[in-house]
Amino acid sequence: MRPGLWIGLFLAGAGVIAALRLTEAINGSTGFILFAGVCALLIPFARSVGRRGPGRAGTAIARYTKGIVASALLYVLGLGLAMTLDRRMELEGATAFLVALMPVLPILWMIYVVGRYLVEEPDEYLRYRAMVASLAGLGLVLAVGSFWGFLETFGLVVHVPGWWAVPIWAFGMGMGQLWLALRDRTGGEE
Repeated sequence: MRPGLWIGLFLAGAGVIAALRLTEAINGSTGFILFAGVCALLIPFARSVGRRGPGRAGTAIARYTKGIVASALLYVLGLGLAMTLDRRMELEGATAFLVALMPVLPILWMIYVVGRYLVEEPDEYLRYRAMVASLAGLGLVLAVGSFWGFLETFGLVVHVPGWWAVPIWAFGMGMGQLWLALRDRTGGEE
């Protein structure tokens, strides 16, 4: 099956879960369990990228995809466990520090995977696309974070935890890749 199908199913599932959470049809724990299940769709996505053949997906992109999927799954799991432990236990000191590391270690791995891909990818155009997508994600984090920070400073919105930076970056990176793919299909110039 094509990688786009798996990503489409993942986004559709995540969208349904977000809608259910926003309408309070499900609680946070149920939402997390459902989202963890939807994240399982990233596994066949990674496999489909790796199976696309020697001319379609090189070793670097296959390793990148598998690394990103694995780190994303570990991030979701670590975040869910850390939030659950924080809600149910009175964490402090070294225990709180170790629990806070649970979602951070996969983030560090994710950053390493992106950097490694940029070093290992032999195709200059694919390297360029990855850098542009990463910069799009970074730009979105900076724009949303700054805007929200000013709104929060003026008391117009509630505080949002800093860990939202990673999902926003990933969304921005995905949108950057989508924009590049659409531009390539339509024959658009830079």
